[in-house]
Amino acid sequence: MTDLGVLNLLFDKTFLATSAAAILAFATIATLGLPLIERDGLGQRLKSVSRRREELRAKHHAALNAKRVNLRVAPSAMMKSTLDRFKLTNMLESEDTRDKLAQAGYRGQAPLIAFMFFRFVMPGIVFLVALFYLFVVTHFQYPVMVKISIAVASALFGYYLPDLFISNATARRRQSIMRAFPDALDLMLICVESGMSIESAFGRVSAEIGTQSVELAEELGLTTAELSYLPDRAQAFDNLARRCGHPGVKSVAIALNQAEKYGTPMGQALRITAQENREMRMQFAEQKAASLPAKLTVPMIIFFLPCLFVVILGPAAMKALHLVQ
Repeated sequence: MTDLGVLNLLFDKTFLATSAAAILAFATIATLGLPLIERDGLGQRLKSVSRRREELRAKHHAALNAKRVNLRVAPSAMMKSTLDRFKLTNMLESEDTRDKLAQAGYRGQAPLIAFMFFRFVMPGIVFLVALFYLFVVTHFQYPVMVKISIAVASALFGYYLPDLFISNATARRRQSIMRAFPDALDLMLICVESGMSIESAFGRVSAEIGTQSVELAEELGLTTAELSYLPDRAQAFDNLARRCGHPGVKSVAIALNQAEKYGTPMGQALRITAQENREMRMQFAEQKAASLPAKLTVPMIIFFLPCLFVVILGPAAMKALHLVQ
């Protein structure tokens, strides 16, 4: 009887109509509501990405502002007066001093004056420190003239300490630039092929690449400014290559100059140079990886082999001593 009741219910016209209406209502609600729910989720994700992008952009601008503050410090009056008093500006400044400082990220008159001042005072400071160390701190049994000769050699080394500092700063800055430069070229290629001018592309990429390399963002921002006010656009590209001092950037500058001169597409030049810089970055990484075994040889000989000899020969030596006793 129960089975007959269920069958009668399944074939009941009222029940079937009610069930069909419920299914259609549910399908209608699902069809209209799910896109709204998905769209709301997509909106939330877009808002989250936008907030994260604004946070990164704020950090990038804060880092750039910090570097600009460091670069715009006024020259010290004491340093400038010292150099002017002894007329050392022309004597200590070489032809490529400004280029070296620019490659290290120091521009303007203040870094140049500070560099020449430390070139002047560091030999004397190192000489006095060497004399104090040789005559007061240590008690080497050397003749006086030998100690003075060592101090003079230390003073000669002190003259090159500012150059060594600038060289290290240049290497760190160049490494940071070249890690992000192929990605910057890809972004620039996208901007140019979308119809933007080269000035707008440089400005857009300088705003976006700062999260990866503040130094490269600064250089691209300077190039954007130079493209705006310099009468010759080729000079702006040449200045970028000179400030970076890397073959990859120089090849990009040459390609852009040729594209400007002969009217060839900028996108094609950027695509080729981006591929070349990416291959150059990969070759540099492979070169560093290949040099690791040679660099690890001396540490392994000093630290690893003695421990290995102790582990291998220790039991045999202990057994031999036990047999002798």
